[in-house]
Amino acid sequence: MADIRHFKNRTEAGRLLAKQLGAYAGQPDAIVLALPRGGVPVGFAIAQRLGIALDILVVRKLGMPGHEEFAMGAVGSGGVRVLQPGVPGLLGVSAHDVDAVTARELAELQRRERAYRGGRPPLDLAGRSAVLVDDGVATGSTMLAAIEVARRLGPRTLALAVPVAPPDTAAALAARVDDLVCLSTPPQFRSVGQWYDVFEQTSDEEVQDLLATAWHDEAAAGARPTGGANHEKHNGHRL
Repeated sequence: MADIRHFKNRTEAGRLLAKQLGAYAGQPDAIVLALPRGGVPVGFAIAQRLGIALDILVVRKLGMPGHEEFAMGAVGSGGVRVLQPGVPGLLGVSAHDVDAVTARELAELQRRERAYRGGRPPLDLAGRSAVLVDDGVATGSTMLAAIEVARRLGPRTLALAVPVAPPDTAAALAARVDDLVCLSTPPQFRSVGQWYDVFEQTSDEEVQDLLATAWHDEAAAGARPTGGANHEKHNGHRL
């Protein structure tokens, strides 16, 4: 039987995920990679509880023209693009449509990179234990792009931690990472927001404030920004 639960807000979801990620606590090579915007409050709570680094990995959903709430794919840094099976062609979507949406979302992706990272060095995951985090997953298109971007950056291990996802999506994503932590897998899934009591849109300012706090704390603690010492690899998938 699927585990079904609601969350008060993103911060509570992050704290609950942190309890399942205790093996990463205090590890100097571990890093939480939050997907802006909604994944950042979740990732911040995890990183704070575990005492590990926080950074962002920016990806953008490609919404179906005329039905933008439905993902036909996603794009990420470094030219990564993931499309749903049948796209282009699905529901009359042309290659031109896909390219137009891709161009628009890449422009927003680059804006967010500049706004959130500022002058911070590019993300470097070589030899590190990375944990991708979002506030939930629906179709999985955006997370598939995030996984592809992260893999290209050479982490030693790559895990995924999300509060909620449909069972089939969770199972598909589990095959793409070294470890999956998903707290709730309700079969009747309409949207991520339905599983939160409070699910307001996360603003650019909130993302910037959380990142500034996390990066200030890392600097104060002398956290090492890149590289990684070995620790035990996680095996299996926890759904």
